[in-house]
Amino acid sequence: MTTPRESPRRREVLDRLRAAAEPLGVAEAAERIGLHPNTVRFHLDALVAEGVVVRQVEEPSGPGRPRTVYAPRPGMDRRGTRSYRLLAQILLGQLASQGPGAREAATEAGRAWGGFLVDPLPPSPPPTAERAAARLVALLDDLGFAPEPEGGGAGEPPERIRLHHCPFLELAEEHGQLVCPIHLGLMQGALAELRAPLVATGLEPFAEPDSCLAHLSTRPAGPPASVPTLAPGG
Repeated sequence: MTTPRESPRRREVLDRLRAAAEPLGVAEAAERIGLHPNTVRFHLDALVAEGVVVRQVEEPSGPGRPRTVYAPRPGMDRRGTRSYRLLAQILLGQLASQGPGAREAATEAGRAWGGFLVDPLPPSPPPTAERAAARLVALLDDLGFAPEPEGGGAGEPPERIRLHHCPFLELAEEHGQLVCPIHLGLMQGALAELRAPLVATGLEPFAEPDSCLAHLSTRPAGPPASVPTLAPGG
């Protein structure tokens, strides 16, 4: 979609609206810019569709149709470039500067968010490992990991989950010592929230060139057990 940054004419229409003391109608805006009203209406409609201009209908002050006017949407311009990867790099770099405790801090952050993100199971009957594994796979799928359960028989949970996609791939390649513990922490936190007899015991980053491998294990029902953060070499 064309934006004001790409269209000097549309940018001019937006600038005129911002400079006006009150909302403008099509005819008024066209007169101030020196364009045909149909051209101005086209750009105004596009700006409304982009969410940067608001279309309003004024209260009628006499006979005739109510007047339609346009005004810039209040607040900061929400278009333009986002640099979320840079923000993530800044935060990961700061976390890494904490030294030996950074890895466990990353895992704990993942655990907290895993418990927050997973859809809870009904409190009764007690969750089975198989149901919890299915809910964990659904969460990983929603997050973009393209999970594939492996192992386990009929009525049993999978022994591992192969992750075919990493939604933070570039960051994992650069800061794997922190990003991968976050991933495992997400799984551990989700299973703990589900109070399931299942635990994520390890994660093998890039176990294959095209995938990572998360390992699961059943455990007796009760409080979550202490688990390692990453498979050796992760």
